[in-house]
Amino acid sequence: MTLSSLHPLLYEINTRCWLRELSVRAGRTIQLGDVPEEEFIAWKRNGFTHVWLMGTWATCARAREAALNDSALVDQFRRVLPDWTPSDVAGSPYAVADYRVPESLGGEEGLRQFRVRLHAHELKLILDFVPNHTGLGHPWVKTKPELFVQGQPGAHETFVTETNAGKAWIAHGKDPFFPCWNDTAQLDYRRSDTQAMMQEVLKSVAARCDGVRCDMAMLMLREVFEKTWAAFPSTAPQAPGEFWTDAIATVKREFPGFLFLAEVYWDLERSLQRLGFDYTYDKWLYDHLAYDNYAETQSHLLNLEPDFLCRSAHFLENHDEQRAATRFTFEEHKVAAVLTFGLPGMRFLHEGQLEGARVRLPVHLARRPVEPNDAQISSFYTHLLAALKATAVGQGEFEILRPRSAWFDNPTDQCFVVVQWQAAPDCFDLVVVNLASQPSQCYVTPTVVGLARREWKMNDLLGEEKYCRNGSEMAARGLYLALPPRGAQLFHFTPAK
Repeated sequence: MTLSSLHPLLYEINTRCWLRELSVRAGRTIQLGDVPEEEFIAWKRNGFTHVWLMGTWATCARAREAALNDSALVDQFRRVLPDWTPSDVAGSPYAVADYRVPESLGGEEGLRQFRVRLHAHELKLILDFVPNHTGLGHPWVKTKPELFVQGQPGAHETFVTETNAGKAWIAHGKDPFFPCWNDTAQLDYRRSDTQAMMQEVLKSVAARCDGVRCDMAMLMLREVFEKTWAAFPSTAPQAPGEFWTDAIATVKREFPGFLFLAEVYWDLERSLQRLGFDYTYDKWLYDHLAYDNYAETQSHLLNLEPDFLCRSAHFLENHDEQRAATRFTFEEHKVAAVLTFGLPGMRFLHEGQLEGARVRLPVHLARRPVEPNDAQISSFYTHLLAALKATAVGQGEFEILRPRSAWFDNPTDQCFVVVQWQAAPDCFDLVVVNLASQPSQCYVTPTVVGLARREWKMNDLLGEEKYCRNGSEMAARGLYLALPPRGAQLFHFTPAK
């Protein structure tokens, strides 16, 4: 059994689109400083603990122009927003020109007021930190080109720019497995001065929020960076150590309790947790669910160290992934959602997910199509969020229980994930999912102290099933579970007498 603090429930919002839609509904301009009160009330009612305002920082005309001249991006704009115009393109929020809030969103004062109101509702603010690169129009490109990776004139995936010292060919930011991001300039983390400057930027961001989601956080790892940019040698002395070690420690000394969330892939999650990240993306879980690998899902969760699991962020969608309503059937969506909500660690929701939105919007756009709510999905999430409030899920002690075969030659125990939660001695909860497209059966044994001494009522908060079970039989033989295809149950256990 593992003791944990409150496990966050994070809600990601596309800030530019959201404020635009609020303005349309209100018939006036809505900015961060005057967001309607009902938004905060809804977030609190749904149980969210953190709100991530994705895309609050200033972008530049040069990065926007790069997006408008990218034929592949323009094709995407046309597909998702058939009536799009160039005025709908704001540029990528990950091509940051300056870590300040544009006046069009409410400016720095609007952000401050928004954060105060979040705190009044016991919610916390997460903002973006994009460490790997800047936008093409960032002032440093001209004034401090030495901070960037530079190549020979005309080198592949570079751009030429006029600097205070003359022309420079600066590399575009990139993930080494994909083409470069042609609206960005790659910072050089081999240099001590680059690391020092970005640490100051991070401290400035930290003063205005309660946590940061760090874009592509593994790209700054020393080994990764050296391999990625081996063809672009640096003449500066090598910076000692890892950027994240000092950067995270410095921020946390000044802002205790500040939260660091890493977007990370390539099995580097543990490396970033060791360097100080509070939470790291669990892309493996998403992929197992998306590709219907139920046995791998169970194995993945059973074999993770409890501390690692507690520091993982679980999601069914975000702005980089396909919308859950299109990636999963409704039955798949339901069971996967119950699982991701029922796990320890950060539970991560994306704006539109609760309503069944189906359009994955390129982040460059500041307007999105109007989509009708999916009544079936909305009703499911409303029921699930309400049910979770009556349980210990997300707080207190948890354990991933190991299912056992219900009878000889029945392998369907591999289809289950069962999570036990307990926050009080006289009650506990089981999150039970059958991930397979077939009926499945298993036994599990709760690890509750005093289980055998009581009769227990078990009530499925997601359905209508109610049972009474003998604690000594559960302790001796286990609890028998039989679920239909893609079945999900949330059992709340209380003493029968």
